Amino acid sequence: MERIEVSRLIPAPAEAIFTVLTDPNGHVDIDASGMLLDAEGTTVEQPGDRFLVHMDREALGDFPLGKYDVEVVITELTPNREIAWTIEGRLRPHIRHVYGYRLEPAENGTLVTSYYDWSEVGEQWRNRITFPVVPESALKATLGILERIIRRRTA
Repeated sequence: MERIEVSRLIPAPAEAIFTVLTDPNGHVDIDASGMLLDAEGTTVEQPGDRFLVHMDREALGDFPLGKYDVEVVITELTPNREIAWTIEGRLRPHIRHVYGYRLEPAENGTLVTSYYDWSEVGEQWRNRITFPVVPESALKATLGILERIIRRRTA
């Protein structure tokens, strides 16, 4: 298995959810891993857009990087349907794991699927880092936080 997917029905329109997912600070707000500290950049609109995220790997306790910065590079963006990205940082070659969200219309809201795919990660990283970096439980928790934020914004 080189991909995790978890889903949650969020009682809100896709547009409201997508607004959070395209905002760099929205990523920090919903993060359940504890690694994302802050973000810099503007709302993303298309593949190739980037923003900076200040990270703290100590939250995972698995790889002693401490505090560092990465660039989020949008790889897929279909408004109100899907957003995906990879991470570029100081490590070379880039690891090439992909995170994303798919949004599907559903009765009483939007079915949001969070995914993490490490199928394109090279052997040099598979030998150094345990995958998945972010566990399934964190993806599930992030969807819960996303719902809470959406409920507060639309109340």
